[in-house]
Amino acid sequence: MCLRKGLYTGLLIMAGLRAGAQQNVQFSQYVFNGLSVNPAYAGYKDAWYLNTIYRKQWTGFPGAPVTGGVSYDGPFRPLRTGAGIGLGVQLMADMVGPQKSYSLYGSYAYRIPLDAEQTRRLSFGLAVGVTQYHLEGNTLAYFDNDDPVFPGGSVNAYTPDARFGIYYSSPSFYAGLSVMDLFSRYTSTKYAWKGFNYQNIRKSQHIYLTTGVMLPLSEHLQLKPSLMIKDDFKGPTNLDVNAMLLIDRVFWIGGSFRTAVPVWKKQLPNGLESLNAASAIVEYYIGGKWRIGYAYDLNINELAGTQGGSHEISIGILFPQKKFSTSSPRYF
Repeated sequence: MCLRKGLYTGLLIMAGLRAGAQQNVQFSQYVFNGLSVNPAYAGYKDAWYLNTIYRKQWTGFPGAPVTGGVSYDGPFRPLRTGAGIGLGVQLMADMVGPQKSYSLYGSYAYRIPLDAEQTRRLSFGLAVGVTQYHLEGNTLAYFDNDDPVFPGGSVNAYTPDARFGIYYSSPSFYAGLSVMDLFSRYTSTKYAWKGFNYQNIRKSQHIYLTTGVMLPLSEHLQLKPSLMIKDDFKGPTNLDVNAMLLIDRVFWIGGSFRTAVPVWKKQLPNGLESLNAASAIVEYYIGGKWRIGYAYDLNINELAGTQGGSHEISIGILFPQKKFSTSSPRYF
């Protein structure tokens, strides 16, 4: 009943690191797709927006996380008729060693204009969805092939969940607060196979606080500093600090730094350290409708020497409509 030492150790390390990283997927380019961290973001761009993203983490590390996702959101009712409505849908796949999870969420945002020009807005969002957790027993390597504890095939579990968020925006500032995986405190996810249960390393409830501002530097340059604080009240609080420079409104270049901060005086278990990382990010807009972006993450801790960094690619397509057009640029 013993896994091969290398695989078993690798899985434990990844489980610990993702627990220390608070388990939920975190994209370096989340600043260009707020729907991934806040359902109240749905419809913010006043145009239907399709975003795809692929992230390969810790390249060269056996069983390292691989994540892909696609989202589509936009305005269902324009603001000029009063309060607006935004809708969105998000599909995500996350793979870590023999474990996989697939989630589908639908988002609803109630958007309230706060001034006559409708440039300042407050939005309340709710998302509901379901996640399928999957364990591929055939990929496990163990010494005793007849051991009944280890599944010989695939096992699955399904869990419903919900998200809630608040999002404020103006032409040069935004702030958001969201709670993800609302039901995770009250439900458990277990695989069942031939009378045996396997507790899954599943997502836990998280709170996200995001904010950012757009600062004009010259006629051709603008600076967008932003930050995100993420907490699950179990592990260390995560702080993500970003700075992006916009050149001629078509090219973004910048980076971010991610670390754990002792907000609640919580400590990592012995043997684990903060998963500090730095990212370099570039984004390019083509014809005002297409966006392509790339981010490279480098760990700044003992894990740095065991893998080749993380790569993340995203592509976004904007579908503007005249009845939802706006004179304010959408920097966030």
